[in-house]
Amino acid sequence: MTHWMTDHDKPDEKSDLAVKTHTRPQRPPMYKVLMLNDDFTPMEFVVHVLERLFGMSHAQAIEIMLTVHRKGVAVVGVFSHEVAETKVAQVMELARRQQHPLQCTMEKE
Repeated sequence: MTHWMTDHDKPDEKSDLAVKTHTRPQRPPMYKVLMLNDDFTPMEFVVHVLERLFGMSHAQAIEIMLTVHRKGVAVVGVFSHEVAETKVAQVMELARRQQHPLQCTMEKE
């Protein structure tokens, strides 16, 4: 006896196709902006920089400044490469203009 395929018996065309895995676009790497301690930059200037360039409240800025002072370094934000680079440049320019040796760097998170 020959079996005739009906539409109901036909294999689903979609199941014959290779299964495509949906890969999410990879998130661009993020960068930590780090502020480094020195023995010359006034604490008030560091607080001012954190408030002005990183949008921190006065209390947040004091807390981060104290972390920099005690531990020698603190993360002041995490940004895309371009934003981190810009923030570092802004901090360095502001410090240079005020003749402070404040150092700011970035590293991949």
